[in-house]
Amino acid sequence: MLYMDLSIIIVSWNVKDLLKKCLKLIFKFQGNLKIEVIVIDNASSDSTSEMIKNDFPQVKLISNDKNLGFAAANNQGIKQATGEYILFLNPDTEILADTLQFSIDVFKKHKDTGAVGCQILNPDPSTPQSTSEQASSGQALQPSVRRFPTFWSQLLILYKIHHLFPNLKTFKHYLASDFDYSKESTVEQIMGAFILTKKEIIDKVGNFDENFYLWFEEVDWCQRLKDFDYKVYYTPKAIIIHYGAQSFNQLLTVKKQKIFNKSMRHYFKKHHGFWPWFILVTAHFDSLFLAWIVQLFKKRP
Repeated sequence: MLYMDLSIIIVSWNVKDLLKKCLKLIFKFQGNLKIEVIVIDNASSDSTSEMIKNDFPQVKLISNDKNLGFAAANNQGIKQATGEYILFLNPDTEILADTLQFSIDVFKKHKDTGAVGCQILNPDPSTPQSTSEQASSGQALQPSVRRFPTFWSQLLILYKIHHLFPNLKTFKHYLASDFDYSKESTVEQIMGAFILTKKEIIDKVGNFDENFYLWFEEVDWCQRLKDFDYKVYYTPKAIIIHYGAQSFNQLLTVKKQKIFNKSMRHYFKKHHGFWPWFILVTAHFDSLFLAWIVQLFKKRP
């Protein structure tokens, strides 16, 4: 039985201060919606769980003994959710006035909607972040829409070719460089920082694939929405501020590359078959070597 209009699921790891700001703005801008907020703390070492218990007793808290990754932790939240709509939201985000209602309105407008993504802006400390008008006029757009990954685009990324030739047609197509962020439209995939869907859609399409520890879980889920004939919509009316990869920036370059490679291989084996997966496997150690080189240069003063 559904009790709430909206369940907001947040997976957090060592971003206590950003999460606190995120939660404050959710309750400030919930409007007339009946909401519940579920935070899954992935074994943070910064007293995240204690902060939630003390400052936000209305939040449902799941404290994990170890970091389960993005997909598995979100699935824990899904099991607890009682809302008609479910929003997967990053802890390093700030919603703006009417963002929640504007994104829900897309579902009411388009009956074929499977998920909704919003306009995402980079933070600007000099700009007050309280209304959509202020954010739109004072902060830079953060690209959040991409097309589904192709074999060639991902192989070239493994070999860091995109750093040398960022204007290659293959990359520009994958990154949807031609996308107009000022217009509402259907898209192939949206950033996992903000994904709104409905409980009944998750029941049909399934939860996140827990074989993805991090990266590609939202790409896989958008692909499955397409397979079920649902559409993914982007709306510029709903807006969030996203600080961007605050948790993952704490990991080393080579470690990030290993996780990225594993997720990429699983995605291609699942949706494109054996041979693309096999070729990506052969590129694994080359990409780790290149990541190691990058890591060495980053450590230099």
